[in-house]
Amino acid sequence: MAAPQDGPWLDDAAGRLIRPYTVSNGRTRPTATLDLLSQVMATGTLPQTLLGPEHSQALGLCKGPTSVAEISAHLRLPAVVTKVVLSDLVDCGAVTARAPRFQHTPTDRSLLEAVLDGLRRRL
Repeated sequence: MAAPQDGPWLDDAAGRLIRPYTVSNGRTRPTATLDLLSQVMATGTLPQTLLGPEHSQALGLCKGPTSVAEISAHLRLPAVVTKVVLSDLVDCGAVTARAPRFQHTPTDRSLLEAVLDGLRRRL
């Protein structure tokens, strides 16, 4: 039986009652280029087309800059489905997306060593 705060679309034992591909209408590729670290933020423009409840929830999470990964976690949806939902919002002008900016390349040896040293100090 679903918990009252979860609503009718979640069941504790079974999980989500609506499969993720129904949220994205079967689409598996977003139209906008989004990375898990991309920052998404609402523009204040409301979508002119009728979108699903996940779109409304995602838009509500984008009041400030929020990563795609964080939105995906809050929506309890796979990242690829979240990217499709967010790309719908980008296409209708409701949100903007900005790719992550790295000061170093992700494989920069000095950066990786600094992270490793910091982790060792914490443990």
